[in-house]
Amino acid sequence: MIKHIVMWNVRGETPEEKADTAALVKSRFEALANLIPGLIKLEVGVDCSNVDYACDMVLYTEFESAEALAAYAIHPEHLRARDELLGTRVARYQVDYFI
Repeated sequence: MIKHIVMWNVRGETPEEKADTAALVKSRFEALANLIPGLIKLEVGVDCSNVDYACDMVLYTEFESAEALAAYAIHPEHLRARDELLGTRVARYQVDYFI
């Protein structure tokens, strides 16, 4: 199994705008949960700590294998979500690791 974790900082001039952007990203990724073969678990969290060094949100996923993660990266539904969300983030960080 492999875990794929992505953290973002999202666009928004005000806390309300950032919250709206985060809600959009959250809903779009959560819609992928039952569409991707080999995707075991998907969670999207929005930061509630409000510390200045925290990312705004995180995507936590578990895949059956590295091959399943690679297939996710090019899956049409994932690509559609990515394209729909262009411009919503200002920073992106990623970690993948085997368990």
